Amino acid sequence: VQLQASGGGVVHSGGSLRLSCVASGYIFRINDISWYRQAPGKERELVARISRSATTIYGDSVKGRFTISRDDAKDSVYLQMDSLKPEDTAVYYCNADVMTSRNYVFNYWGQGTQVTVSS
Repeated sequence: VQLQASGGGVVHSGGSLRLSCVASGYIFRINDISWYRQAPGKERELVARISRSATTIYGDSVKGRFTISRDDAKDSVYLQMDSLKPEDTAVYYCNADVMTSRNYVFNYWGQGTQVTVSS
């Protein structure tokens, strides 16, 4: 299973970006899908998570600005990022709990996509 993230780029403060992450490979079902980010010199932190039943949680710093969604028909997760701030600058990673059969669940990471917000 591979996770391919895309949609990063450079944007001015206050702007918007939409990240996408597509899973491919032998997938029976995808459970929780998450976006994490890691800024230079900082630990990786959870940005948002969405369950298969569409329950969502957000990191405190992004609540009210970011929206996570998923399309199970496309094995995809999205992160709509609005009102971006310079402190949102980081590499963003998607992460998923993927069932490859009824009995096995594995955790996978995507390769990361750079988001840079200029002031």
